[in-house]
Amino acid sequence: MKKVQAYIEKLRTMKNWDSYLMQESGLPGPRGNLELIQAVAEIGSEALFLHLISFTPERAPLNTPEEFLAACGTVGLGRLAAEGKTGYMEKLRLLASDPRWRTREAVAMALQLYGESHMEELIRQMEEWVQGNCFEKRAAAAALCEPRLLRQKDQVQAVLKILDGITGSIKGAQDRKDEGFIALRKGMAYCWSVAIVGNAEEGKPIFEKWLLCEDKDIRWIIKENLKKDRLKRLDEDWLQKCKLQTGMKK
Repeated sequence: MKKVQAYIEKLRTMKNWDSYLMQESGLPGPRGNLELIQAVAEIGSEALFLHLISFTPERAPLNTPEEFLAACGTVGLGRLAAEGKTGYMEKLRLLASDPRWRTREAVAMALQLYGESHMEELIRQMEEWVQGNCFEKRAAAAALCEPRLLRQKDQVQAVLKILDGITGSIKGAQDRKDEGFIALRKGMAYCWSVAIVGNAEEGKPIFEKWLLCEDKDIRWIIKENLKKDRLKRLDEDWLQKCKLQTGMKK
């Protein structure tokens, strides 16, 4: 948080942020500057966020400093939605299918900002998103499966139901080489474990019904979740029983 606060103080001394944001973006590179994104989202204006999201894929290709601008604006929309400007949720849904993975990740961050103060409404909206394409399903799962949001067991129960539905949709998927499907598969590789820790009583039996599923991608998702240390910390005996059922080594 100290780093975020330092960025906030720096930004407050500046009028035009674009050049500074691109300079400090960390792009091109393996990791964007998440602390700077958080600072921008915290103190940026609505006009600024709309300017930043104007850096579309044509203007700001993947892994460029210009894409960092779009990511900052995207997360900022989550703050605006949390403040009551919920019309921006529709824009976030469109951005969830952006061809740039960093921008899609920014959508999940934006939704989490919204969920910090509007978790029930976030769940309700994500129940609608999961009726959409694979990118939208992935955004919903990634947004909801954030430990700091999963504090009330009844809300976690709703999240588990969403994950169960997403997993069921994977079973019937056709084009598994599609970029959206690949992104969903990768995201689901950790989401179950996060939700189970949030409500083990409800989560374990829902998860267990997928242990022997013959679908190759669901089996991969299940096994990836079983590798997560959070489940070992939660209940190692249960984890080992699940691994045995799936044929995994201890």
